[in-house]
Amino acid sequence: MTQDAHGIRAAGHDVRPAEIRRHELAGFLRSRRERITPEDVGLPRGPRRRTPGLRREEVAHLSAVGVTWYTWLEQARDIQVSAQVLDALARTLRLDAGERTHLFGLAGVIDPSPVARCARVTPELQVMLRQLEPFPAAVQNSKYDILAYNRTYAELLCDLDEVPVEDRNLLLLAFTNEQWRSSIVHLDEVLRTMTAKFRAVMADNIGGAGFKVLLKRLLDESAEFRELWERYEVGRSVDSRTKYFHNAQVGPLTVVHTDLWIGRDGAARLVTYTPADDDTRTRLEALHARAAAS
Repeated sequence: MTQDAHGIRAAGHDVRPAEIRRHELAGFLRSRRERITPEDVGLPRGPRRRTPGLRREEVAHLSAVGVTWYTWLEQARDIQVSAQVLDALARTLRLDAGERTHLFGLAGVIDPSPVARCARVTPELQVMLRQLEPFPAAVQNSKYDILAYNRTYAELLCDLDEVPVEDRNLLLLAFTNEQWRSSIVHLDEVLRTMTAKFRAVMADNIGGAGFKVLLKRLLDESAEFRELWERYEVGRSVDSRTKYFHNAQVGPLTVVHTDLWIGRDGAARLVTYTPADDDTRTRLEALHARAAAS
């Protein structure tokens, strides 16, 4: 019996692809763990540390998974791994977009997080987003991920380009991003409405891994969301409504929010914000000019 560089044993027979993936996953996790120092994640190094990077138990603790389970994962044991756990590991190990894709691919699990480009965001939709300027516009999915947006939308509530792709979600931004939150007028009312609508959407996607991951993040990261979620309020979206923002660069904005649904399944929509008054139109033009010049 021989053993290759990945630790996979063979005795004259082809090794199963699933076993190869498990060993590749184990090696990848070890390599990513070893490159992160304790100081990177706010842990003390201690005088007797010999392990390069983080210890297994530290990764397990930071990812809220069992130490034994994580050890088995690095030992290429034949165990099941969920999208929620992989998402937590990806954030703990500070994986970039390419590394995150590789992690989920090795695990054979569909990544529920939004990606920089979505199959629904066609070149024609990109053109439409640009043509709608100076009015803010974006493409969103049913989970409230922001899949694409024009320059005015990028500056509407925060510097969206600076937000990591996996965090470009309306709920995450509204509950955890201070700049986004400070730009919303009547924030308490908006958060309550968003939570109620999300509960309704969750009922239609109860088995979706992406929705479970998003819900877990919101519950873990926002006490405000936890309190609202426990009210069990349910709301439904309407296609058009007035919204009020206060942009840090140009001041108050009163806009009409309109959803234009894309495709027959209703999973994605083009969201537009048109000015409700002349002052808002002037300010949106100024905001677009700033964004275009930057």
